[in-house]
Amino acid sequence: MVKWWMPVICLMVFQAERAIAHGVALNYKTTQALEIQAKYDTGEPMKQAQVTVYAPNREKPWLQGRTDDKGRFTFTPDASIPGSWEVKVRLAGHGDVVTIPVGATQADASAKEGSGYTPLQKGVMTASVVWGLIGTALFFWRRK
Repeated sequence: MVKWWMPVICLMVFQAERAIAHGVALNYKTTQALEIQAKYDTGEPMKQAQVTVYAPNREKPWLQGRTDDKGRFTFTPDASIPGSWEVKVRLAGHGDVVTIPVGATQADASAKEGSGYTPLQKGVMTASVVWGLIGTALFFWRRK
C-alpha cells in the first residue's frame, strides 16, 4: 500500500535534483587532427604507451604523450611544417614507428599510390592467369 506522502517525497527529491544541477557550455573547433591507434598483434590496445612525435627533419621530439586506455593518441600537426612526420609508440619493450605525410607530401603520397605491386609480382600474376587459361582451354579441348 502506497502511503500518501511517498509521491510528495519523490517530487521533492526530483525538484532538489533540478536545483542542484549546473548549466553547461560546450565549444568546439574543427582541426586537422591525426589519431593513432596502437594495438598488440592480439588486438589488445596498448594502454598508456609512450608516444613521441617528430616533425620532419627534426631530431628533437615535437610532442610527447601517452595513449589512452583504448590505445589511442590524437594530435594536430603544425600545418606550416609539411613533410613526413614520424610517430613512435613504445610500451615495455614493444613498439613501432609510423610515418605520416602532412601537407604537400600528403598529396604526393596519394598520387604515388598505385596498386602496391612490384613489376615482378605483376609478371608472376599475369603468367599465372595465362597458364590457368591455357590449362582450362586444354582441359575442355581434350579428346574423350
